[in-house]
Amino acid sequence: MARQVIDPFASKVWKLAHGKELKLGPKSLIMGVLNVTPDSFSDGGAFIQPDRAFHRAQEMRRQGADIIDVGGESTRPGAEPVDGKTERERVLPIVERLSQNKDIIISIDTYRAKTAQMAVEAGAHIVNDVWGCQREPDIAKVAAETGAGLAIMHTGRERDLQSDVIDDQITFLKASLDIAASAGVGSAQIILDPGFGFAKDATMNLESLNRLKELHILDHHLLIGTSRKRFLGAITGREAQDRGVATAATSVVARMKGAAIFRVHDIEENKDALAVADALIASSFGWTDNE
Repeated sequence: MARQVIDPFASKVWKLAHGKELKLGPKSLIMGVLNVTPDSFSDGGAFIQPDRAFHRAQEMRRQGADIIDVGGESTRPGAEPVDGKTERERVLPIVERLSQNKDIIISIDTYRAKTAQMAVEAGAHIVNDVWGCQREPDIAKVAAETGAGLAIMHTGRERDLQSDVIDDQITFLKASLDIAASAGVGSAQIILDPGFGFAKDATMNLESLNRLKELHILDHHLLIGTSRKRFLGAITGREAQDRGVATAATSVVARMKGAAIFRVHDIEENKDALAVADALIASSFGWTDNE
């Protein structure tokens, strides 16, 4: 018997820390990127100062971001690693300040269990791990103990890849889900990310986007992070800061294939593009209010 897969447009509650939750499925959600680092690939250094980071977060909220994702270590290829203390010195002040507004949903972009723990204690609601709980498995325990939402991302870095890009993602993410389940993370806390750009060339990224529906077999909603990525530069010839429109195009394609959350730098472009995609989805289901 064929395994039943998730209906990506059906309503599902994503359980987060501090009693918060988000509804996934019928309407797309936007996660705004807030890099408090000196060397991120597209906006390195722009928001390293806490005041500038705070004002950027407020701006993204006004533009329509549902979540603010705060990161203190660049994950671009070739970036210099930082230690946990440096990462925490960068992210915790902005998490604490943002948490004063109870309407803001905060995500901490880290693979370190200690950073995740301290960020949730400071007010973060979501842990976004680019190593899928496989770099520091104790990060899953943090999510279990705090009730934080857990975004589990696929990466191909520092390991051998399977020949088929989707098979590799499924194998990796199944292992990550096992780690999360063993730690006691509830299914309603988890969302999955196919990891666009992480040890994937342009061909692999396009294939991942084209075959995105195949990941629904894992029975979790999907978070997509194509924003300003290098493969969009290869397609358009544009520099990172000028890839907002290309990003929005990938967001629409991914939304029509069932993605739920879109991690982006350019809020307004993606908000408008996804509004069109949501309207098409609502029309196809006969919904009158996109709910």
